[in-house]
Amino acid sequence: MKTLMIDMDDVITNGNFNKYIEEFMNIKIDMTKITNYEYVQDLVKSKKEEFWKYVENKDLYKGAPLFKDCYEVLKKLNDKYDLYIVTSYLWTDVIDISGKNLGYKYYYLKEMLPFINPSKYIFTTNKNLLNFDIKIDDKITNLEGADIKILFNRWHNINKKYDKNIIRVNNWKEIEEVLL
Repeated sequence: MKTLMIDMDDVITNGNFNKYIEEFMNIKIDMTKITNYEYVQDLVKSKKEEFWKYVENKDLYKGAPLFKDCYEVLKKLNDKYDLYIVTSYLWTDVIDISGKNLGYKYYYLKEMLPFINPSKYIFTTNKNLLNFDIKIDDKITNLEGADIKILFNRWHNINKKYDKNIIRVNNWKEIEEVLL
């Protein structure tokens, strides 16, 4: 059975992180103008410490929906592949509060995807340490170490150049077409 790694953030769900940035900064984020992972640091740079204190005890996933068709396609993939959810949980700026984020991620996955055994969750900061037959992620560099590399099209990678061996998908139905 082939091994399959699937990222969580910006592949399975958006979570509530942007909502908390908008509340804290009293702004509306236009994701069409964001082109990098460091947008949080850019938006809150003048109030970085205050922001992290604000968000420290907030559940970044409570009530966050799965992306359209994600549940159904993941269920089918779980029957065909040795499927793992692999997600980063550390924020380098505030490593000490990242443990709470780990808990929120764990309980979100357990509640929203009950057919995936929690022993199949991997929480890490370096996905390149892990080799899988297939990797699905929204960050190009996280696809290393896979025979089949699937890039989930998101706001921050839309204009990035990528290897011709990477398959770009826009949604879960396209993942279904590629892998099932």
